[in-house]
Amino acid sequence: MKNKYSNPMSKVGFKVGGVPEHFNFPWRLAIEEGLFREQGVSIHWSDMSGGTGQMIKGLQSGSIDVAIVLTEGITRAILKGLDAKILRVFVASPLCWGIHVPYHSGFENVNQLEGKTFAISREASGSHLMSYVLGHKAGWKKELKFNVVGDIYGGLWALENNEADAFLWEKYTTNPYVGQKKCRRIGEVVTPWSSFVIAARGEVIKNHPKALQKMCEIIAKKCVEVKNADRTAEIISWRYNIDLHQVKKWLSDTQWSNDTQDLIPRHENVVSYLLNLDLISKNEASDWGKKLFP
Repeated sequence: MKNKYSNPMSKVGFKVGGVPEHFNFPWRLAIEEGLFREQGVSIHWSDMSGGTGQMIKGLQSGSIDVAIVLTEGITRAILKGLDAKILRVFVASPLCWGIHVPYHSGFENVNQLEGKTFAISREASGSHLMSYVLGHKAGWKKELKFNVVGDIYGGLWALENNEADAFLWEKYTTNPYVGQKKCRRIGEVVTPWSSFVIAARGEVIKNHPKALQKMCEIIAKKCVEVKNADRTAEIISWRYNIDLHQVKKWLSDTQWSNDTQDLIPRHENVVSYLLNLDLISKNEASDWGKKLFP
């Protein structure tokens, strides 16, 4: 009997990394349903709990080929020399970061965090770069201080053990821990750009452009199906241990991207922010469109 997944073109495999969070639910579902294999593409998924910083290192080392990664983090990494390109936007809506502090601390508003220590998963991670965005928006003058903690669990530990004063992480992911009084949320900061993009190593783009395009088409179609399915909120609530009401709110706010619009206009604000915050140099920002996109 012929295997329904057999395909004479099934020679291309990609190691894909992403955070083990609700944003990547369409990827997990598409893999489980065999949608990539049916089209001759093999996907090996790796959960990257360390976030963008971990994925950047994975792209550098070749331990992953493709990353579902925060826009600001991968943009900075590529402009600083990472051999990778952004293929397309994955989540077009902005990301809402919760600003978390130790539960029993006296912090009540964001201005009290100026000059304090922020827990970050890794250097150049979203939690790192968004701390700068927060400071810029708040008009802080003092230098930011950081404690590298690895992932969300390290961040919660740092808050509970007085190793950090604040920790930025996606607010729906941290909602259960806020409810358990492991931390308090005193504010939010929203990215002034699309939250997630799909990026790939330069070598992989050169060798397998058609397979990458097919992969992107499959996941874009699946995202539309997930967004419109009746039971999506219930399934995400169960899988990711997030309150159903919160999932419904998140779904209404989230827009997965299924278009192939010009990426350059979408990224002008990202590059401008990184430049203004001195996170990239003018030389690194030159010809940024050619550096970032295939």
